[in-house]
Amino acid sequence: MRTYLDIALIITSIALIISVILQSKGTGLGGLTGGDSGSVFTARRGIEKTLFYITIGLSVLFFILVLALVVVAQ
Repeated sequence: MRTYLDIALIITSIALIISVILQSKGTGLGGLTGGDSGSVFTARRGIEKTLFYITIGLSVLFFILVLALVVVAQ
């Protein structure tokens, strides 16, 4: 059981790192290609909103997996 939790935790952490890196702070996905957003605050729409929710879901899953690993390790 612990091996499966370790593997799931590694996969989740890699996916969480990738989703955070894709969210260029303040510029959205346009910042990856060098585009300028032109304003200080913009609403999340489309893929940015989806990526935001995926990041939240992955962080919750990561937290649950860590708690499960602690319980199994005892």
